[in-house]
Amino acid sequence: MRKLVLLGGGYGNMRILLRLLPNNFPKDTKIIIIDRTSHHSLKTEFYALAAGTTTDKHIRVSFPEHERLEAVYGEITKIDRKEKVVYLDNGKKVEYDDLVIGLGCEDDYHNVPGAEENSYSIQTIAKSRTTFETLCGLPPGSVVGIVGAGLSGIELASELRESRSDLKIKLFDRSPRILRAFPEKLSNYVKDWFVKNDVDVIAESNITMVEPTKLHNHDQVIDVDAVVWTAGVKPVKVVRDMDVEQDKKGRPLITEHYHLLDDENVFVIGDCAASDLPATAQLAEEQAERVVKVLKYRWNNEPLPEKLPPIKLKGFMGSLGKKQGFVHLADTTVTGRIARLMKSGLLWMYKWQNDSQ
Repeated sequence: MRKLVLLGGGYGNMRILLRLLPNNFPKDTKIIIIDRTSHHSLKTEFYALAAGTTTDKHIRVSFPEHERLEAVYGEITKIDRKEKVVYLDNGKKVEYDDLVIGLGCEDDYHNVPGAEENSYSIQTIAKSRTTFETLCGLPPGSVVGIVGAGLSGIELASELRESRSDLKIKLFDRSPRILRAFPEKLSNYVKDWFVKNDVDVIAESNITMVEPTKLHNHDQVIDVDAVVWTAGVKPVKVVRDMDVEQDKKGRPLITEHYHLLDDENVFVIGDCAASDLPATAQLAEEQAERVVKVLKYRWNNEPLPEKLPPIKLKGFMGSLGKKQGFVHLADTTVTGRIARLMKSGLLWMYKWQNDSQ
């Protein structure tokens, strides 16, 4: 029996399962999903877990069940393309015929001294739990520094403010204004929310060193009680270590059909795949849709189209606590309670869709 192996239970591979199960793949094929946990985690909600405004259970979705779907648990340590085998840290090894790598990313510390050792993370559900224990265990009046004012940093800062009104929160942004790539109206809305809610946004920052209780911004030393790093990502190490052509961020280069340049049986999607588009859950899902199309062409012995439909991201949503938010879709910006309801509705629909498999 042929084996389609999915590495990582993230948004991309969950979309593949949604499209293939229960009966949209050949009867002589078995699907194996490999992940370090027994469930799919909603990474876009890790900021709320770290801030203490949602529970662990609320951001988990069970993997689907099927007689020809097997879940294997463990940390992936090596991908051997020559032998077509995936190795795990618990001694297990899994053979494949087709492989989809959707292992996501980890924090990129940009070689800042002390950043990795002295900061907390929200890149995995386990690290988000640890961050929650630290942040919510701080005494009143403690200072939390959040490095990076992208979507993750913004949502973490706002949710932490809602969870802990007694903390001093400093959000460090390299840019002159928050979300500078988007309309100024949106940027000003987020900035005004932070001003009203006493979150100190430090623009044009440049963190040069992180100590256990100090942040170095340019030539200034700022006392902090905890630091959370949300300032960029890179592919996970097992992907960076692959002997493949990569972009400057260490992401494998892929073809028009989303497989490696020199291996049509290994697909790469999501945060660890080279792309000109922003690394988002939406991008991973759209790439997964196209991988499914390619697989079906092959299974039906049909020639692949020269080009697949281009990916056009619809926009993005963000929350500012549980009552306010912002949405940017099709060059239209929505802010306030309606935007927050839109994001909550999308989350509910996603969970319902995947729970009903």
